[in-house]
Amino acid sequence: MSPHALPPSRQKILEAAADVVRAKGYAATTVDDLCAAARVTKGSFFHHFKSKEEMVLAAVAHWGSWTDGIFAAAPYAADADPRARVFGYLDFRRDLLDHEVPQFTCLMGTLVQETYATHPEVRAACDRGMSSHVAWLTRDIEAARLQYAPDAAWTAESVGYFIQAVLQGSFIFAKAKQDAAVARGNLAHLRRYLENLLGSPD
Repeated sequence: MSPHALPPSRQKILEAAADVVRAKGYAATTVDDLCAAARVTKGSFFHHFKSKEEMVLAAVAHWGSWTDGIFAAAPYAADADPRARVFGYLDFRRDLLDHEVPQFTCLMGTLVQETYATHPEVRAACDRGMSSHVAWLTRDIEAARLQYAPDAAWTAESVGYFIQAVLQGSFIFAKAKQDAAVARGNLAHLRRYLENLLGSPD
């Protein structure tokens, strides 16, 4: 086993947590639910985690690492043009909407809505994770700004947060309507807005 690899039972629990919590929410998710989804025993669960909250904190970190890898390996990430990478990110997000609602929504966004006032450590972990993703996205936005809109008054960080706000809000509507149509429309509007900010590649 690689020194960085997780024990298989722990890995299964963390992967199951991402699916179960996104579908049911934090409070409604029980240890029994997690064990059933992961196909492990309760003894195995409590061998790895002292509590559901400890497990969720580990799941947030695992989710962040996993999604970082997904976006880093996406085809658009290799494009030499930062503007193309920004729009490639939007297209990649749009294509993810082809999956079932719980599969394209965000674990951190789901958790923070429910736990921000009651579980400060979970809230802080979600803030760190979501802000880290914004910081990663900001690098491409800033490079695109310098190349295509060097005199713009807006900051790349503010646009990064705006993109994530549109996405997280779209996930809420997708859950409410059990359909991704509103999310697709929002991403189309977001693309038009960013085209205005970043101008033409020609």
